[in-house]
Amino acid sequence: MATRLKPVDAVTIGVGLTGSLAGLELTGAGLTVVGLERGAPRDTVPDFQSPSIHDELRFSIRKAMMQDNVKVAVTFRNTSDQTALPIRRWESFLPGQGLGGSFVHWNGQSFRAQVADFIYRTHHLERYGQKFLDACGPDLTIQDWGVTYDELEPCYDRFEYLIGVSGTAGNIKGKILPGGNPFEAPRSRNYPNPAQKEPYFGAIFRKGAESLGYHPYPQPSSNLSRPYTNPLGLKMEACVFCGFCERYACEHYAKGSPQTTMLPILLKNPKYELRTGCEVLRINLDSTGKKATGVTYVDAAGREFEQPAELVLICAFPLNNVRTLLLSKIGKPYDPKTGEGVVGRNYSYQTTGGTIVFMDESININPFMASGASGTMIDDFSGDNFDHKDLGFIGGAYVGAIMTNGRPIEFHPTPPGTPRWGLEWKKAVARHYNHTIVITQLGTSQSCRANYLDLDPTYKDAWGRPLLRMTFDFPENDIRMSQYIADKGEAIARAMGGKTIVRVATKRPYTTTVYQSTHNAGGAVMGTDPKTSVVNRYLQCWDVPNVFSLGGAAFPQNITYNYSLTIGALTYWALEAIKNKYLKSPGPLA
Repeated sequence: MATRLKPVDAVTIGVGLTGSLAGLELTGAGLTVVGLERGAPRDTVPDFQSPSIHDELRFSIRKAMMQDNVKVAVTFRNTSDQTALPIRRWESFLPGQGLGGSFVHWNGQSFRAQVADFIYRTHHLERYGQKFLDACGPDLTIQDWGVTYDELEPCYDRFEYLIGVSGTAGNIKGKILPGGNPFEAPRSRNYPNPAQKEPYFGAIFRKGAESLGYHPYPQPSSNLSRPYTNPLGLKMEACVFCGFCERYACEHYAKGSPQTTMLPILLKNPKYELRTGCEVLRINLDSTGKKATGVTYVDAAGREFEQPAELVLICAFPLNNVRTLLLSKIGKPYDPKTGEGVVGRNYSYQTTGGTIVFMDESININPFMASGASGTMIDDFSGDNFDHKDLGFIGGAYVGAIMTNGRPIEFHPTPPGTPRWGLEWKKAVARHYNHTIVITQLGTSQSCRANYLDLDPTYKDAWGRPLLRMTFDFPENDIRMSQYIADKGEAIARAMGGKTIVRVATKRPYTTTVYQSTHNAGGAVMGTDPKTSVVNRYLQCWDVPNVFSLGGAAFPQNITYNYSLTIGALTYWALEAIKNKYLKSPGPLA
């Protein structure tokens, strides 16, 4: 029997990026808020300090910051006629666990989406027509978001200044500026901080890309280029290029994580209470099934509690947002056979690739001196920045020299033909370690009818609940896109003077055994039609209006870019609607 606790105004399921921001904004509006986090409490001091935070075996290989998949795993299969099996070792994607969530171990790569991304289906129909879209893939289920870039621009701006993004603007109020990204959507003002220093590998890429007529620019980064004080009065420091960013927390207060940008203020607010070690079992509904009454959770001691609340915000990793909705019976589960239902529909990922460029021994890269987002890149082939009419696909990818580390266990590039072990392998690693540049391509992922999330009928978690089941493979559209972009990356590699070049593009089938991206998206998508979306344009559940699902699960399909900045902007957008509209008149906002 669950112990019933004192009611509060709002509860967040998860205290990562979206949960921290929700707590900050709602307590600022006078609400009492409880934040429930399944992981442990942690802070820059003492938890993120050297030398222990630089333990590559613990954090990169054994995934110490990631979701405990002994207790809660995800099952996976490529197609619906296969039997899904549990992922017992995170590799392809890395859902975080603990206070701050995945926003602690992220790389700080900070992009805005493009104008066309938010009107995705409309844009492509107007430019290319229905016949072209059908040829790209008749099963594609792309759709508009229900919100526009212009509506989100103030939210992007506010979030960039909160976390201190470092970059060079390429488009301020429609004026194209030298040095920045000429393809970026117009911004109202410059970044809060200048771009990070360009590493040598970035300078080599820049020269090669410019020789082909492309438009290189410095990667926008939430690893700071200089000391900065954010609008909350929290002081941040400059990145020291330690090379331990992705999969690691920052010891220097230099990365835009909740611990450096929000939590020190939030945790002091008497209207906020953080509870860690708490696994939320479900959102509770009243007898009508149309209103949430709070949540039921289990604490670290195994005790079950009911936390009543007037407002429930699902702020977990995108996959867990979807699972929470399914377990709570909020929204109709998606059925790929009929195409009906919405929860689990339009799951998407990220389409990756790149080029490995082995340079002459006279070129010293020093890969160990790296930030998580100090690359040089081009957007010439991102999104719809190039004409697709004769290419047979939609979408695109950015291309860049984005090397984030030279760590000894993970980084040991060797050219084709090298033995996989032994003396000759060691010689090859020593020869190429300091003379190899990795070009990354990161691209769109189109939603399609066959890719979805649901509850597994066989496998359970530690509390006896069904695991989330992922059914996913890359659509042929995305394979064609990746191959096309890989050709462009290979051409740049040759212009850089590479001696040996290895071209890498996405292939089928998708596998969970190799890291690709932690940008899992969709499954609880936003839109204007309850028949094709779980939440409305304010991330409010159509079926239960006092439940909001925040984060990447709302993306109808995935954008070219690392999506954290867009998640932050959408969170601000939803919270403003809650404060200025919902609290004044609780009920559906759209």
